[in-house]
Amino acid sequence: MIGLLKYLIPPPTWRLPASIVLGAIVGIGIYTFKISNAVSYLSDKPETCINCHIMNVQYASWFHSAHREYASCNDCHVPHTNPVSKYFFKGKDGMRHATIFTMRNEPQVIQIKEAGAAVVQENCKRCHARVNQEVGTIDVTLAMAHKDEGKLCWECHREVPHGRVSSLSTSTYARVPKLGSAVPEWLKDLMKRDKE
Repeated sequence: MIGLLKYLIPPPTWRLPASIVLGAIVGIGIYTFKISNAVSYLSDKPETCINCHIMNVQYASWFHSAHREYASCNDCHVPHTNPVSKYFFKGKDGMRHATIFTMRNEPQVIQIKEAGAAVVQENCKRCHARVNQEVGTIDVTLAMAHKDEGKLCWECHREVPHGRVSSLSTSTYARVPKLGSAVPEWLKDLMKRDKE
């Protein structure tokens, strides 16, 4: 272990520049973590989903649905088999979303991916087990639906819980809680002082 550290420590002439570069990388990482509100993604609060403005329409449609009283976003969109699968799925999906939104590569029409559709189907069945038992749809999976061996829950219940949300331009004025500013308080104070 000590031998390995010897190779990682730069020579004396490079220590100051290496320290500055490392400090800048760590600082940018901490700033990115803070500005993206990354800690909020560990929670199950629905407001987390509107950290990215693109999800405002989905949030607003859920907020005005009957599901709001019983289920949050994660109750439907994250697996509940065990904590490891839950947080692995949240991390994987969150990184994909963050990358898409950061690169401004979001589609005009947001559609659920295969993995997400499988999770939502299982969660519909989990929460509505009694009803699904009565109508004989308790065993239908995404794979079965692809082979026409059953229907997915939202094939009949298309507007649950998001209504007729179809694209970013259909509900541009969706009523959602206003998010706080991304500008840190110290920068706001500095800008005020510069104006005075």
